[in-house]
Amino acid sequence: MHAVPGESGEVDVAVQYEGSLDKIFIYEGYNDTTSLVELDEEPPKKINEEALDICLQIALLLNCEIYPVSQVMRKTVIDGSNTSGFQRTVLIGHDGFVDTSFGTVLIESIALEEDSARVVKREKDKVVYNLDRLGIPLIEITTEPSMKNPEQIKESALKIGEILRACNVKRGIGTIRQDVNISINKHERVEIKGFQNPKMFVKTIDLEIDRQLRDIENKKFKGEVRKALANGSSEFLRPLPGKFRMYHETDMELLKNGKARLDKLKKNLPKLRSDIKSELRKKGLSEEMINLLVVDVNLLDEFMALIKVYDKDANLVAKMITVWRKEFEKKKNVDDILTERNYEKILEKVRDSKLNKTDVKTVLKKLVEGIKFDNAIKIEKIDENKLEEEIRKIIKDKPGLRENAYMGLVIGKYKGKIDARKAIEIIKKILTNS
Repeated sequence: MHAVPGESGEVDVAVQYEGSLDKIFIYEGYNDTTSLVELDEEPPKKINEEALDICLQIALLLNCEIYPVSQVMRKTVIDGSNTSGFQRTVLIGHDGFVDTSFGTVLIESIALEEDSARVVKREKDKVVYNLDRLGIPLIEITTEPSMKNPEQIKESALKIGEILRACNVKRGIGTIRQDVNISINKHERVEIKGFQNPKMFVKTIDLEIDRQLRDIENKKFKGEVRKALANGSSEFLRPLPGKFRMYHETDMELLKNGKARLDKLKKNLPKLRSDIKSELRKKGLSEEMINLLVVDVNLLDEFMALIKVYDKDANLVAKMITVWRKEFEKKKNVDDILTERNYEKILEKVRDSKLNKTDVKTVLKKLVEGIKFDNAIKIEKIDENKLEEEIRKIIKDKPGLRENAYMGLVIGKYKGKIDARKAIEIIKKILTNS
């Protein structure tokens, strides 16, 4: 599994490179986020510190042992995806694990690497690459062959993916990629590359098992690298690489991960989504509200800030920044209106009993309509005696209805001008005594 920290840029620059496979590799684009080497005699730049911290965080969350000292290595790559002919990689952690409902899955190693160029198109005698991600920090997580069925593989990938997303890895299609190694009895290992959709895990693995069974029937036992296709099948990509493709990067110093650095990271490990959901449940949030919040880290941060202002009704706070905001956005751009500060001021009024929480949406609506804040929070209320008189009149005109039906009629007539809780109390009292 691979995860890409940071962002990539793309500039339209074309260079031509003579590859070592009797093909021409054409590179489009140029990544300006990598540390460039300007002169032949200039040594390579040091490892990106932010990427290293993220990799160490992920290793700790996966319960790995951290290598105190590591040697940066060069991994030979001859398919044209690395203009240098090699990919730098350094081992960060080893012997970790992740728990699944099928049992523990062991983590063999975690490495920090340079990403390769991505293929734009393949032709008979030409491969076109884009350099927009070449050299970007890449985290590679390798599990041991301890998964026994497709369902466990899918669950493991999702668990590891949750840890990656809790850290500052780049998001989007292709930024987290899974390669699955499958080997049935009597068949050599087959590596399937290019997984992006976890929903296809089970189908793709089942189809590969069937394919390997057919291979055995036809006396074919050799392993290979295959590309995952959208329909769940796969196609031949290349032979499996040899074991002896790594050698020392003598131009770079040993990487040392000291105790002070690790202790600092341990104190600031990000929370996993499952832990966040558990905390939100304790605050009284419904599952619907929880799911709306956890998909957006900025939204979650906003909620956590606002709940400190008013913590008596977490669902009200969540509705303000999710459901109601989306409802108002359909009619008008509300970014400059429904700000965190305006939310805070409204909740302060509710907290100080200067505004009924049933009137919050009305206030938000007024703000969206352009009414100034001081005027928006002024809610005209009907006197309690007047309210009871009006409710008695409604019940007299429409006898035999249920409480909720009468409440609907009252709200329809005096929307925003009544205390809903007081209104239902009056309705219950009148119906009970009638």
